[in-house]
Amino acid sequence: MPKIDLINLDKPALLTLLVSWGEPAYRAKQLYQMLSRGVPFERMLQLPAKLRARLADECLANGVSIERTFPSANGDTEKYLYRLADGHMIEGVRMRYKYGDTLCVSTQVGCRMGCAFCASTQDGLARNLTAGEMLGQLAAQHSTLPDGRGAAPIHNVVLMGSGEPFDNYDEVIRFLRAMNDPDGMNIGSRRISLSTCGLADRIVKFSKENMPVTLSVSLHAPNDAIRARIMPIAKAVPMRELLDACRSYFTASGRRIIFEYVLIAGINDAPEHARELARTIKGMAYHVNVIPLNSVPERGLSAAGEQSVRAFLTELEKAGVSATRRRTLGSEVEGACGQLRRSYQNLTTTGSPPNA
Repeated sequence: MPKIDLINLDKPALLTLLVSWGEPAYRAKQLYQMLSRGVPFERMLQLPAKLRARLADECLANGVSIERTFPSANGDTEKYLYRLADGHMIEGVRMRYKYGDTLCVSTQVGCRMGCAFCASTQDGLARNLTAGEMLGQLAAQHSTLPDGRGAAPIHNVVLMGSGEPFDNYDEVIRFLRAMNDPDGMNIGSRRISLSTCGLADRIVKFSKENMPVTLSVSLHAPNDAIRARIMPIAKAVPMRELLDACRSYFTASGRRIIFEYVLIAGINDAPEHARELARTIKGMAYHVNVIPLNSVPERGLSAAGEQSVRAFLTELEKAGVSATRRRTLGSEVEGACGQLRRSYQNLTTTGSPPNA
């Protein structure tokens, strides 16, 4: 019999399990809190030894484990390869800022969206992650020191790792609600960002969930023609429909939209593209994150040069656009989505080591 992945159970399901074992109801809350902190069974000293032994025999505390860690040279970033219980690999990034640490979480093994600048999608979608496997990425961080508290608390969470969150809608909603739980991770919605390539119908649906997370929309182009060259979703969802959905989300949540814009040399990085972008999003509550591309050699795409990045930002500033250049972290540890996982796969299948 496969072991029960406890971190994938919500509080009612955990209560049902323990009561069926003859345990008092209050044990469920104790166990839930310790699972959220990444405490392994042998260190759950609040629980009786007999219960700890049964849990270890029949259950997993967390089906996600850190396979390898790749720190950046200056210590501001750590990239992780996580191993799932079924052997699949996913990745994540921990970014250190003055105000606290941010963890980038994956929502799928691979991705089927096909964005040209993203390494996650090159091998397609293997499967969705469960809410527990998303929570497990945070719990694995908290378990990195013997006391179970982790190197530092996670201050913010961004759903910007491998996968399209809204393509795994139900499990992502379960994950977000569990993260908000005061008995669990206790991370409020305003400390969470969710990145989407632009599934407009899911954005509208999400606006009704009453979870005011920051919505980051991968725009990456000033018009449909350019966007369709690098993002297949643009052929199904025109920009007008996407922007209308973003307005709906702002109206419901009061949270301004973050438009992500990766600068790709010769495709979307010219000054006239910046001016057109300003016209396209005029009148919305937004901020633009300008991002120099992490080059993906397999796609034949190159990062815009420094001069082009500065010129693009200058044009946005002239047009009155709220915009910043996103801080680049972890490029030497293959910080772009999916790059590290693919390198590890190459290592295990061909013997070629990853660039880390």
